[in-house]
Amino acid sequence: MSYGNLVSSSMVEQERLNRRAHHPYRSTWRGRLFRYGPLVLWATLIFIGSGNVLSAEHTSILLPLVKWLFPSIRPESLAWVHLLVRKAGHLSEYAILATLAARAFRHSSHQFIKLHWFEFSVLFAVVYALSDEFHQSLVPSRTASLYDSMIDSAGALIALSIIWLRHRRPQAPQAKGRKRSLEH
Repeated sequence: MSYGNLVSSSMVEQERLNRRAHHPYRSTWRGRLFRYGPLVLWATLIFIGSGNVLSAEHTSILLPLVKWLFPSIRPESLAWVHLLVRKAGHLSEYAILATLAARAFRHSSHQFIKLHWFEFSVLFAVVYALSDEFHQSLVPSRTASLYDSMIDSAGALIALSIIWLRHRRPQAPQAKGRKRSLEH
């Protein structure tokens, strides 16, 4: 007699329901807050940073550190370092935004959103990047750039591609075997 025969299907079903009832992603207002709260918080931080807070004149505080690390750096090289740091910021902030969007959409209580999480995450990140640049066009100390939106979208696509690849990775044979024995 195997272990799988001792476990009744009602016991397995009850365990599955218990796990689902206590799962933080369940379809309640607390579940939605758990899913979408970090996404909304990060989007808010990006919006705040799109104002005067993270303009080029405020991010130049990194330059004295670079000058201290590399005392003989030329002004042109310093300008390039500043540009690269700012563009890396664009890339990384939208990679995080897309990761949080994927987290929310992959665990959505709506099956359609859950099924198309990748597309919804890309669409959200690209639209938010474009609206972010529009917002910057309204701030006197900022300039809007379609190129920045493309960098933002690239950061989102890189992060989502990594998530998609990890999600598509086949399960280990041992894990499949254990799951099968509990189902029968």
